[in-house]
Amino acid sequence: MKKQPITVKVASWSALHPGRAILGWFVFVALCLVIGGAVGTVDAGDKDYWVGEAGHAESIATEGNLQHKSAERIMITDPSGAAPGAAARSAAEDVASRMKQLPEVQSVAAPVRSANGKMLMVEVTMKGLRLEAQQHIQPLLDQTAEVQKKHPDVKVEESGDASVEMGLDKSRDDDLSSSEMITFPITLITLLVVFGSLIMVGVPLLLAVSSIGAAMGLSQLISHLVPDAGVGKSVILLIGMAVGVDYTLFYLKREREERALAGGRLSPEALVGIAAATSGRAIAVSGLAVALSTATLFLATDIVFTSLAVATIVVVLVAVLSSMTALPALLVVIGRRLDRKSARAAERGKKVKRHKSEETGRMWSALLRPARTRPAATLLISVLVMVGLAAPAFGMHLRVLNLATQSRQIPELKTYDRLNDAFPDLLAEHWVMVRDNNPGEKAAVQSALKDLAAKAQADPMFSKKPPKLETTADGRISVMTLSVPYNLSSSQAHDSLKELRQTYLPQTLGKVPGADFGVSGPVAQDADYLAHQNDKLPIVVGFLLLLTFILTLFVFGSATIAALGVLLNLLSVGASFGLVVVFFQWGLASTVFGFEDSATHAIGSRVPLFLFVILFGLSMDYQVFVVSRIKEAALRGVPTRQAVIDGIGHSAKVVTSAAVVMVTVFASFMFLHLAEMKQIGFSLAVAVLLDAFIIRVMILPAALMLLGNASWWPSRKMRRAQEHAAPAPAGGAPSPHPAAQLYR
Repeated sequence: MKKQPITVKVASWSALHPGRAILGWFVFVALCLVIGGAVGTVDAGDKDYWVGEAGHAESIATEGNLQHKSAERIMITDPSGAAPGAAARSAAEDVASRMKQLPEVQSVAAPVRSANGKMLMVEVTMKGLRLEAQQHIQPLLDQTAEVQKKHPDVKVEESGDASVEMGLDKSRDDDLSSSEMITFPITLITLLVVFGSLIMVGVPLLLAVSSIGAAMGLSQLISHLVPDAGVGKSVILLIGMAVGVDYTLFYLKREREERALAGGRLSPEALVGIAAATSGRAIAVSGLAVALSTATLFLATDIVFTSLAVATIVVVLVAVLSSMTALPALLVVIGRRLDRKSARAAERGKKVKRHKSEETGRMWSALLRPARTRPAATLLISVLVMVGLAAPAFGMHLRVLNLATQSRQIPELKTYDRLNDAFPDLLAEHWVMVRDNNPGEKAAVQSALKDLAAKAQADPMFSKKPPKLETTADGRISVMTLSVPYNLSSSQAHDSLKELRQTYLPQTLGKVPGADFGVSGPVAQDADYLAHQNDKLPIVVGFLLLLTFILTLFVFGSATIAALGVLLNLLSVGASFGLVVVFFQWGLASTVFGFEDSATHAIGSRVPLFLFVILFGLSMDYQVFVVSRIKEAALRGVPTRQAVIDGIGHSAKVVTSAAVVMVTVFASFMFLHLAEMKQIGFSLAVAVLLDAFIIRVMILPAALMLLGNASWWPSRKMRRAQEHAAPAPAGGAPSPHPAAQLYR
């Protein structure tokens, strides 16, 4: 007997022991949640984000314990708009007194009046590293609230690194909750349309939600090996809901199709065996392809992409596991229930209702007709459309989406803007960090720093505010803070960084023998991060293209299919990128969706690389499912042209249903506050639509029809099958699958 694939072996056990399999799955989910909750999440630290010159500069400051500390600014204004008076000064004194008593506070500066004279500001420097400050910010916020209660005649607000980040995290959590409220009802309706049964609808949702829960717990555990950059939950929900429902959907539809073909002649266990050997195998292959494709993000050597990769891989593999274990067991339980119901109906003399065999349907027959009747014209026109959609991508402008580009609907950012309007010197800073490796040059280093400060103050790109200088007790390491009165993302801020690095530093510290120096700060970190990504992009993309080709070649044994898959995926991704540029960089999203300008006019620096990898993985989903059906028919001896029609005809409805679910999930992320999530959600949604309705229905069948038997080159097995090709069975219905024998 032919050796069974692992998917059939696992499904066999689950089908024969459904109670144990279902219980085992939910015990696994519970353990993941309990263990994950017990160990907690390890968040990425400052060092995890170091790249380029900014990272080197941070290492210098860290050696001298002169890292930039998190600062909170308490703003006091008169509600009438008048200049702060005695009440404001009293509130400022109260703030300073309270903050000095907190163990989380390192120092409190004297109150400073804004240039327009309408705001008093008290700066509070916190202890510890910047990324750790958010964990200790609540006592400061509580004291600010108490001061506001005690001084109702003035307005007291707080803004700073930690409080703004807390506001962004809260907005992100609220957005995810809102996304769930949108996603679940639409997914439920879609599944009801597909299956027409609440029981069958509950299965995909149950497994998707439980898979997400298990992935959340596992990701917490894995964070102790690979720290989380704060993006894990969003990605697990985004990808988990989509693939969790889709994988279950593909399996369910195949089981129902085989049930209809069997007409009651096969047991639920046998039907599950067929589904496991066909769709189950395709799910396992697809999940592995998505996981391996996503793993190329590790080559970016960036903590954010590493977190994205870990979250995606974990949730995809868990979704595959659920479809291989719990799903077959659930289907057997449901199948037995249906059989008992049919038996009781037969005993009472009632006509037993059987599921009808899947038909392609009028709509899909019409959509497939151009590829079937005029493949050359269909291929040419479809490719030209996709290339036209992709063209704007060549003008894509990337930038790091920082605080300046986030939604102004977030309350903390409105406060942040009021602070910066009053104190523009706080908008951006450059941190010059220098280490004297020659003990005899300390005086020369200090002289060079003074010269640097003078040059900066004389330059209109820098603030007139005197630079702040900190030096270690031994004088070996120094940090100078230069303020820039321009927005973080502005050209002026980046020009000042360029001037500093390329002109002023070589003219000053660059002339001191043994001086090791660099520039960090928000602007420098953004610039270096973008440069780092641009350097890694060709490496990741190159490996991804090679890996996709090898995986497809391994699965289908055809170099032609593998090369075609890579080209089709590139078309899908390119068209998606082009539409992102049109809607976000060109600003059409503001007109059509009413998005804020802060979410448009530039593409987030992380968006293209993440999307490229994820879209390649998701495109492999459809490629595997569709081509697997075509290959099944071709191996039975159905001529390639007819196999293409049959395979796509049998998979059209399920691919469409899966696409609708994915588009629903992804599109819901367009309405989150965070600009990057808007762009990612939009890109994924349009890419899935294009992939399902143009790539898989127009381009793929047209190309395979034109290629004919060359589609399978160099597969000898397929060549032998096609040499003995016979007309397809009526209606393209497949003959009984060998897996049906497993349970007889």
